[in-house]
Amino acid sequence: MRTMQSWLDGYSADHQNPTNQVLHWICVPPIVWSVIALLWTIPVPASLFRPGTWAVGVMVLAFYWYWKHARRLALGLLVAFALLGLFTNLLFVRLGAPSLRWWAIGVFVVAWIGQFIGHTFEGRRPSFLTDLSYLLIGPAWLMAKLLRKLGVHNLA
Repeated sequence: MRTMQSWLDGYSADHQNPTNQVLHWICVPPIVWSVIALLWTIPVPASLFRPGTWAVGVMVLAFYWYWKHARRLALGLLVAFALLGLFTNLLFVRLGAPSLRWWAIGVFVVAWIGQFIGHTFEGRRPSFLTDLSYLLIGPAWLMAKLLRKLGVHNLA
């Protein structure tokens, strides 16, 4: 099984340009939020589940994948998921599913445009085009950088 550091190193190799790195800091968190928000708006039977069940399920699966690879990193991402989930629930209650869905689609499209602009500066195509697992590594790469700035150097 590939190590998290191996994933992060591979991702870093495709993200050397400073402009691309800044655009990733700006765009990756909104992409993660927009995916959570879109999943939040998928209807569920009210008698069995609450709104957001699909989003929480996907966050749990992603957390499990991160946990298998790097526990401290997974805990950092769990905090991020919890904050994004709380924010999304607040928006869901205030806006309703249809408005939240449109906002999430708009944010998703604009943020991905930013990502592709960044990769134009980089001169390399996005990593996920070679391996879809890199869609999980983008948020982990940013969290690893944040944790290192906070003094957490061992991500395992």
